[in-house]
Amino acid sequence: MTFSLFILGSSSALPTSNRFPTAHVLNIQERFFLIDCGEGAQMQMRRMHFKLGRLNHIFISHLHGDHVFGLFGLLSSLGLMGREQDLHLYGPSQLESVILQHIKMFDIHLPYKVIFYPLECGKSNVIFEDKVVTVRHFPLSHRIPTCGYLFREKERIRNFKPGVIEKYRIPIIKRKGIQLGDDFVTENGETVSNEQLTLPGPLPRSYAFCSDTQYDRSIIPFVKGVDLLYHEATFSNADVNRACETKHSTARQAALIAREASVKKLVIGHFSARYKDLNLLLEEAREIFPATFLAEDGERFDVPLVRAKETERLRG
Repeated sequence: MTFSLFILGSSSALPTSNRFPTAHVLNIQERFFLIDCGEGAQMQMRRMHFKLGRLNHIFISHLHGDHVFGLFGLLSSLGLMGREQDLHLYGPSQLESVILQHIKMFDIHLPYKVIFYPLECGKSNVIFEDKVVTVRHFPLSHRIPTCGYLFREKERIRNFKPGVIEKYRIPIIKRKGIQLGDDFVTENGETVSNEQLTLPGPLPRSYAFCSDTQYDRSIIPFVKGVDLLYHEATFSNADVNRACETKHSTARQAALIAREASVKKLVIGHFSARYKDLNLLLEEAREIFPATFLAEDGERFDVPLVRAKETERLRG
């Protein structure tokens, strides 16, 4: 069951010859979510062999161009490809008017419906949910209203221990309830606890997206313990004053957030074009949080499924 993050772009406001602006695709069990859509996002998706038609949900963090300029072309391309399925677009409340104005100005005719979900960036709510995943937005601290996003799998049903169905003669009609946590009463009136019958399902996996933001400890409760945290690291700590002025973060500050939030893995990105060698930023972050990795264009980060026996050990 796939849980994979694909980096389409890792640069900040100024693209470079080998880095596009911010855009990610997250694949959760073959559900594809586009998170931010910087310039060149659709080109990167083609290069990485994504089928654009499989995108049904797009999440925009804020209305700075390096996070949204690619969206206009993508919407047009989807129309030219004959898309008919609704497209769900989440972002700051001004996003809808920006998109509609663009469509009108350039005489774009979309054969599909764009459904807008305006978000109050100063609040946190669940904004999408299906049987597999929930998506929550939360506030980030930047120069304009900005949302972070938390993607989390739902708890899976428990698994029967080997042989218990036959041993206790558990009828089919009772099995789903037991997998959801019920105890079982045998034909003789004996109550068998759920712990005797089942093993926990795999741990739900999670990904948090934090770009753009200054160093802000108030995001820690939202990203606590996630499997994979993306946190912007526009500057090195030598340029911390510039980070403060622009309300961005340094690599060191991103690592401090990751460490205090007890995340499992940190991915840093949104790099300023001034840095030719990104190892400077990587080393700076790893001094604080060793499990740090660079968000490089074309990179993929997989979150493995932790099976039942390992789940018991981790939860125990």
